[in-house]
Amino acid sequence: MKLKICGMKYKDNIEAVANLQPNYMGFIFYDKSARNFDAIIPKIPTSIKKTGVFVDEKLEIVKEKIEKYNLQAVQLHGQESPEFCAAINDVEVIKVFSIKDEFNFNVLKPYEAVCDYFLFDTKGKLPGGNGYTFNWNILEQYPSTKPYFLSGGIGINEIENIIEFKQSPASKYCYAIDVNSKFEIKPGLKNIEELKKFITHLSFRT
Repeated sequence: MKLKICGMKYKDNIEAVANLQPNYMGFIFYDKSARNFDAIIPKIPTSIKKTGVFVDEKLEIVKEKIEKYNLQAVQLHGQESPEFCAAINDVEVIKVFSIKDEFNFNVLKPYEAVCDYFLFDTKGKLPGGNGYTFNWNILEQYPSTKPYFLSGGIGINEIENIIEFKQSPASKYCYAIDVNSKFEIKPGLKNIEELKKFITHLSFRT
């Protein structure tokens, strides 16, 4: 599995996280978020895919941010339509779906041809960063072969659960683990030592 570290905000912290070589680094462009990014992204290795996170943003704004920040991926966290996803070109498109105790996988069908990945997050009060996991067993019913990101409240205490999950049929198409709030000292500021422990225990692929 690959690793995405999301909700980056501070220059020195971005550089420190980049030294850990995650596969994706997420920058949230949503002004209602405590992790809203409105600065300059420092130079980071090209092996790390800079990912812009948007919530029901206008298409022209998404395209402006892609160009301004040289993004390699976008993560759509709102009610974006399949047509909206299809209109985003030249970068990876990650479409988010929120899960709590159950999920209707039929909603994925219109997005199959227009997204590169799905991302399953915990349904809560916020579009993301709610800080707790959902029932991963629901993914045993996953009907697609589309690779997906597993997100929602994943922290250092989930290491054993992830190891167990990786051995289950539900993980067959799990492409990446996405972490954010559980590794924070404060919103947008990641705990480097805890991330190091997490990466060491789970041996993420480059």
